Amino acid sequence: MSRTVLTIDDSRTMREMLRATLTSQGFIVVQAEDGAHGIEVLEGMDVEPDVIITDINMPRKDGFQFIEEVRVDPRRRAIPILVLTTESDAEKKQRARTAGATGWIVKPFDPVKLVDAINRVAA
Repeated sequence: MSRTVLTIDDSRTMREMLRATLTSQGFIVVQAEDGAHGIEVLEGMDVEPDVIITDINMPRKDGFQFIEEVRVDPRRRAIPILVLTTESDAEKKQRARTAGATGWIVKPFDPVKLVDAINRVAA
């Protein structure tokens, strides 16, 4: 059974890298360009994603706001959310955890470690 991953990043290059990495490993990838678009995409999905991967620094709605909005919805509280960002600041990591993030991965990502992380949190 294929797992569905929603990726949210304002960088087209990063979205393409994620799509290529994940589809090559058998994942179904749904993409959004920022947090606001991520909420729209999530609302329009027929099935909930198994994992969400979001950037932090994005226009319209950043990753923190996106995570907080997803966590308010009781149907989506259990969806693992991985933060994938260039940020490595401990304060931002704590803010993401407080918002409801499941894990934190620093860009540039290692494809093997990313897939391992997705499989771990989606188990």
